[in-house]
Amino acid sequence: MTSAWITGAHGFIGRYLARELKEKRYQVAGIGHGAWPEAEATRCGLTFWLNGEVSSSNLEQMRHSLGLPDVIFHLAGGSSVGMAIVNPYEDFTRTVFSTAGLLEWLRQHSPATRLVAISSAAVYGAGHNGLIPERTPLSPFSPYGAHKLMMEQLCRSYATNFSLPIILPRLFSVFGVGLKKQLLWDMCSKIASGGKIELDGSGNEVRDWIDVRDAARALEQIEKLATPASPAINLASGKGTSVREIADMINSHWGDKKSSVGKIEFSGQSRPGDPFSMVADVSQMQTHGIKNLIPLSQGVGEYVDWYRSQMNIF
Repeated sequence: MTSAWITGAHGFIGRYLARELKEKRYQVAGIGHGAWPEAEATRCGLTFWLNGEVSSSNLEQMRHSLGLPDVIFHLAGGSSVGMAIVNPYEDFTRTVFSTAGLLEWLRQHSPATRLVAISSAAVYGAGHNGLIPERTPLSPFSPYGAHKLMMEQLCRSYATNFSLPIILPRLFSVFGVGLKKQLLWDMCSKIASGGKIELDGSGNEVRDWIDVRDAARALEQIEKLATPASPAINLASGKGTSVREIADMINSHWGDKKSSVGKIEFSGQSRPGDPFSMVADVSQMQTHGIKNLIPLSQGVGEYVDWYRSQMNIF
């Protein structure tokens, strides 16, 4: 049985990944922030949970309890452009320091462990009109993207100098049931409030959306591709969808529930750190046989249903 550790397992993507790995018969342990009752952690697929920083002492505690892992999925770190704009130093500490500590621990204690260091499309920056391949020059537009790029550079340095097997998946716009932030959450909250529905930007901004279940499946499929060459790989749908189209999709599904939905308006002012278009070239992903199984419309509909159930809106 493959032994896997997930840093940041308590987070949105981490929980889905833990369940996916358990289904694929991995033995899964997690480390990160948050009190997590054992019964709940077990339901999410974990056999062990350590509430704490990704530090050498905590990783050593896990090693003594569990032995060395075959693979580590590194999700710990900053998780949003907006929060990185508000507090860039905290985002730097969470993303860059945690990665440096993890890499140094791997170098000293477990150099054969495969590392899946989850990065972001934010490393590509702004000014893109078409599909973005992995070879695109990296020029982050936000502190969040800059810190993800620093993380990638650290990984490549350790991979090159110490032969650590690493892969760098770059996730695009991940969404799904349970995510309590970003566009889908914001719009559902505005509809539920019954007030004016106004979103940032023009509505023509384009994003590449991937359901979190597809993202978790893809992360599991690529872990064996980790090598000292530290390749990057886009994980996305390869299809661009405008913010206006997503908003209309949410609006339409909510309207199917016989509730009154107002007109969607846009402020015309983009949020700091947000590029206009981010759509992935997924050729590498497809070369490795990785496919998305959940259509965008289905995922959005399920999200709306989940939101309404959370808020007791029937």
